[in-house]
Amino acid sequence: METQATGVMSGVIEGAGPVARPGERPTVRLRDEDGAAQEPPRYAPEWLRLREPADARARAIDLLDPLRIRLANLPGRTGGLVVHDLGCGTGSMGRWLAPRLDGPQHWILHDRDPYLLHFAAVGSPRVAADGSRVTVETRRGDVARLTPDALVGASLVTASALLDVLTREEIDTLAAACAGAGCPALLTLSVAGRVELSAEDPMDEEIAAAFDDHQRRGGLLGPDSVTAACEAFADHGASVKVHPSAWRLGPDEAALTAQWLRGWVGAAVEERPDLAARAETYLAARLAACAAGELHVTVHHSDLLALPRPTGGV
Repeated sequence: METQATGVMSGVIEGAGPVARPGERPTVRLRDEDGAAQEPPRYAPEWLRLREPADARARAIDLLDPLRIRLANLPGRTGGLVVHDLGCGTGSMGRWLAPRLDGPQHWILHDRDPYLLHFAAVGSPRVAADGSRVTVETRRGDVARLTPDALVGASLVTASALLDVLTREEIDTLAAACAGAGCPALLTLSVAGRVELSAEDPMDEEIAAAFDDHQRRGGLLGPDSVTAACEAFADHGASVKVHPSAWRLGPDEAALTAQWLRGWVGAAVEERPDLAARAETYLAARLAACAAGELHVTVHHSDLLALPRPTGGV
């Protein structure tokens, strides 16, 4: 999203949502690549910190028991868990999940942005649910060539808000890599294409549709990503469970709601510039209601747990 595209974007945190360049396909990096140092960050740490409490409340805890059972019965497991966190950002997934799993854990944090990797490493938890030690390392690079070899020794792959910024091919690559390594995947907070705002406005549906089209630009899957991921993992022999993980934002989350609104409307206008004038009026009214504590927003997401067939060793 570009702040100069329209007045509706004024005040939005840079990187409050995917920051895509024309023709660019967001990917998760697993290897350093030449020129990576010149790439701008995709997400601002301010935005990631702002959304972290809402993310933590939204994630589907119902998926944890089947995950724990699989992790406890991984074939060939010795020692602790090895968890790969793809596109880790500031490390919120590790802060949420590591204290909910027993046993020693080693987290391998992947992101394209060394600035975010620093935050993730410094802020990572050090103790598991049962008091065992949690250690971390960071790896910088882009996931375009993810293979089972990259996941050798992995017990689990995790990611948050990732699937919707991938293409169908990239999701299939991820599913194939997890299946080849016999590695479960817990992929949370993918957009579901549904938003509900209190005091319905005639423009709600128009903005939502334009936003969804923006999410699908350049072959990205956006709100279609969870369906595509279910199909891809199933095609590779995995069993898949999906649970809702909606943000439910009220007066106590006014700062997050305001930034989300600016990003949501801004992306819609970027997709459909003809909306700009009406969208500015719409956004001003929604922000005023938010500031007055009168706005409630539900942003629907989905969490996915894929359990590939065991490979006989990890």
